[in-house]
Amino acid sequence: MRIISADELAGLAARAGTATRGRANLKLHPELSDPVQRFFNAISPGSYVRPHRHGAGRWETFVGIRGRAVMLTFDDGGTVLERAELAPAGPAVAAEVAGGVWHTVVALEEGTVLLELKPGPYHPIADKDFAPWAPAEGDPGAAAALARWLAAAPRRG
Repeated sequence: MRIISADELAGLAARAGTATRGRANLKLHPELSDPVQRFFNAISPGSYVRPHRHGAGRWETFVGIRGRAVMLTFDDGGTVLERAELAPAGPAVAAEVAGGVWHTVVALEEGTVLLELKPGPYHPIADKDFAPWAPAEGDPGAAAALARWLAAAPRRG
């Protein structure tokens, strides 16, 4: 049995806070070839997760464990369609994104940790398709795009 303590997740969140990309994860699946990928993902505010989508049938589930995060979905032109705030006590505790849907996740508080689940196996090169309308990670326009998306009123939801 693998036990994950609150202290272990606090340490993961602390590592994310000092990481260059503002993220750290704790993998639960034994191999990248595992049929279900499951891991805790600690994300710090300001960490830019470039909007992306996974292939058909490759859903992704996010569960708020610590802190607060926002899940955003987009149409093919980059307009925000849906927004869900995830936190252990709500307003939403979890969200699932279907394959083929553009999405991103943004931490709203230090110490944010999400449990992520998605089908495997994981192939780093083919895992995701980055949105062509979104700045690349490290691009000077990424922070402004993130702020614009967070301020946008969703068309649905």
